[in-house]
Amino acid sequence: MCKDCSKKPYYITTAIAYASGKPHIGNTYEAVLADAIARYKRAEGYDVFFQTGTDEHGQKIEEKAEAAGVTPQEFVDKAAGEIKNIWDLMNTSYDKFIRTTDKDHEAQVQKIFKKLYDQGDIYKGYYEGLYCTPCESFFTESQLVDGKCPDCGREVKPAKEEAYFFRMSKYADRLIQYINDHPEFIQPVSRKNEMMNNFLLPGLQDLCVSRTTFSWGIPVTFDPKHVTYVWLDALTNYITGIGYDCDGNSTEQFHKFWPADLHLIGKDIIRFHTIYWPIFLMALDLPLPKQVFGHPWLLQGDGKMSKSKGNVLYADTLVDFFGVDAVRYFVLHEMPFDNDGVISWELMVERMNSDLANILGNLVNRTISMSNKYFGGVVTNAGVSEPVDEDLKTVVLDEVKKVQEKMDKLRVADAITEIFNIFRRSNKYIDETTPWTLAKDEALKGRLETVLYNLTEAIAIGASLLESFMPDTSARILTQLNTVKRELDQMNQFGLYPSGNKVTEKPEILFARMDVKEVLEKVEAMHQAEEKKEAENSEPVIDIEPKAEITYDDFAKLQFQVGQIIACEPVPKSKKLLCSQVRIGSQVKQIVSGIKAHYSPEEMVGKKVMVVVNLKPAKLAGVLSEGMLLCAEDENGNLSLMVPEKPMPAGAEIC
Repeated sequence: MCKDCSKKPYYITTAIAYASGKPHIGNTYEAVLADAIARYKRAEGYDVFFQTGTDEHGQKIEEKAEAAGVTPQEFVDKAAGEIKNIWDLMNTSYDKFIRTTDKDHEAQVQKIFKKLYDQGDIYKGYYEGLYCTPCESFFTESQLVDGKCPDCGREVKPAKEEAYFFRMSKYADRLIQYINDHPEFIQPVSRKNEMMNNFLLPGLQDLCVSRTTFSWGIPVTFDPKHVTYVWLDALTNYITGIGYDCDGNSTEQFHKFWPADLHLIGKDIIRFHTIYWPIFLMALDLPLPKQVFGHPWLLQGDGKMSKSKGNVLYADTLVDFFGVDAVRYFVLHEMPFDNDGVISWELMVERMNSDLANILGNLVNRTISMSNKYFGGVVTNAGVSEPVDEDLKTVVLDEVKKVQEKMDKLRVADAITEIFNIFRRSNKYIDETTPWTLAKDEALKGRLETVLYNLTEAIAIGASLLESFMPDTSARILTQLNTVKRELDQMNQFGLYPSGNKVTEKPEILFARMDVKEVLEKVEAMHQAEEKKEAENSEPVIDIEPKAEITYDDFAKLQFQVGQIIACEPVPKSKKLLCSQVRIGSQVKQIVSGIKAHYSPEEMVGKKVMVVVNLKPAKLAGVLSEGMLLCAEDENGNLSLMVPEKPMPAGAEIC
């Protein structure tokens, strides 16, 4: 335990996950990373509060809920539950899981909006720009990359609407000064340079903080047709979740933990957390968080994971194959400090076999097995030392210090590497001391006891350090050694494992080796099963006999327009035909269609339909028809009129 850290508060947060769907392993990495840091800080003696949660408002969710045929609240309830289940599956030790649909959060957001408006930081205007629905962000033409959203690469559309704006420029100089005075505020440094050079120094535009084109959001109390825009809603969770009250009645918990020690976020949202959020806090006269760390992405192959690319891996799927701690090890170990990491099935199997099964699992199994074989499981420090022992002890104690240094700098992957150096050095120690050779000479019994004691002690220290990163594995190792986790302030000594202690009789296999070919075959079978299930649950399709190809000139001869049916009646002496009067632009055409079995005349009136308007007139059952209504037909002969997806005026050309 760090003497200066005892009971000192430490507040760490993740970005809240957007509740639009199931989080992939790249999203899950952030929760596991935050958990590792939180667990290590607790081990140091800090009073840690670890908050995570879900961002649940916005146009994208409203649209997804409508497509799913449920209310937005029902949609986010399910999505938030799924996200929380995955965080729990990955053994994350969060203290609070906040949801932005929590009533206390919504109430505070409304108060914050009103306060900022009353003090002149928010004003009403109009926003006109290029809007990305998935990112819920407006952009100027110059901010686009190849004409698309600079954040997600998707299409943007022109949009204009009444909106409230936050006066960002009012606080820009103050923020620039703060960042210059606090070089540790934005980490890694590359993120800081990006924010300063690309956004702050060129000048900040005022920020849109309300929307009127959708309703799934927190209403603005004094202008209810507006809902609070995503960032003013989402970012404030970091203070509302610990008891901030805009009226000045914040809880003791808020005063204890704010300002946050660490906001842990993905590098793609660093701008919102290091520009928008600090400025909001300045306007609220609150201290800024001590540090914002923009971690890199975990990539599948050579690209960012996305459902549209079909390259998404999910935590629960990986856990089914490898187990929770193996997945935790992989995502934490394979992510560099400031460069993107890569995940693949092949690499997972390689790490499983080399690092977990061989370096760690085999070490623990061999050590316990030898203790049982030679001494009935009793581990004794006979004190018969040789120079090689001192090197082992030095490496172990040095690695403890290095882990501390790496974690102080949030270099989590490097910290895990240092821990595994303890296990690597222990394996080398076995090769150097050859216990099986010592066991052949009764005169060397004391030396053999000392060797096995040193191995057990080294493993106990390494397993104790491992708790922050692989908590279940740490506990399983220590249980087999019949000891408890070593506290950090006790890791500056080698030799605290109780001499005469007895290890378990039957060591368990911590990690089993895997065959990459078998794993890939199972993955392929899994994908095929998923595709089959998706096909079974999808809408039926029909294949029809293809007609002869036509040229564009042939197609161009046909004229398609939107028409509106203004009158309709049955054709006398016909069981199949309806006669419709169809307005197309300023003209009205009479069209006879064989759809009487599928539509009544009353149903037809008022419909907007798709019409072939330049078909040569012909008589059907003695009634003149001047065009054709377009329909779709299924395999059972059921018909459906083709209608425009969006409102279109009668006469609009179909092209």
